[in-house]
Amino acid sequence: MREVFKLWGAVKPFPDPADENRQEHLKEESAPSDGCDRYTDVTDPELHFFPASCPSPQPAVLVCPGGGYSHLAWNKEGLDIASMLNLNGIAAFVLKYRCPGQRQAAHADAARAMRFIRGNAEKLGINSQRVGAIGFSAGGHLVATISAPSDPVPYEPVDELDRFPYRPNFSALIYPAYLADDAMNIMPEFKVDETVPPTFLVQAEDDFARVENSLAWYLALKRAGVAAEMHLYAEGAHGYGLNRTGKPIAEWGALAGNWFRRMTGIL
Repeated sequence: MREVFKLWGAVKPFPDPADENRQEHLKEESAPSDGCDRYTDVTDPELHFFPASCPSPQPAVLVCPGGGYSHLAWNKEGLDIASMLNLNGIAAFVLKYRCPGQRQAAHADAARAMRFIRGNAEKLGINSQRVGAIGFSAGGHLVATISAPSDPVPYEPVDELDRFPYRPNFSALIYPAYLADDAMNIMPEFKVDETVPPTFLVQAEDDFARVENSLAWYLALKRAGVAAEMHLYAEGAHGYGLNRTGKPIAEWGALAGNWFRRMTGIL
């Protein structure tokens, strides 16, 4: 069962005048070659809700697909991940955030999504104290922006939902991008301190998005005294999702499932 919710009403922070000429669509290169559907020109953000087949209230995870803020790798880093979470007894909310090239708007969409989940937790059968987030590549960066923001105000409040907190209770960053510079300094848009939630990290040494992103984030978490679990692999490259690659990195999904169950109290 899937339900789809609109994130915003009449007021939507950081509107882009170019949106008037955009219509959401699948990119042409979304073809059977890699089996990945890539949505772009997203102007009306949505949450796609997939409840787990278990008693309520359920723990939940916000899923942020990647795509370099150009598009959203919708099935590989969205729907497939929702299925994995459901199999672990966790409800999933897949976020269709604004793109291309709208990082500030996407940040607002992610914060709003967390507030929507918590604000509607009782109605949807969700445990509002156990709501995490997982993101891939640019989506990992997006999850980091709501986990460790240097500016605690993602947008000016628009209604009652915005009184709810937006930080996840736990975060997973899978082959994240844009977190640190070449010298492994955390980017200034982040503030990694003791308020950052427990974090799970996965990356490969041959990732073009640079393994230094995960290394720098882990070290910053360690210095702040935040619980973190990191898995680094020699091979894996980038953008593998849950694909069976024939390499050890393909086991990350099982490791993440165990970690999510610990974070949510299922184990």
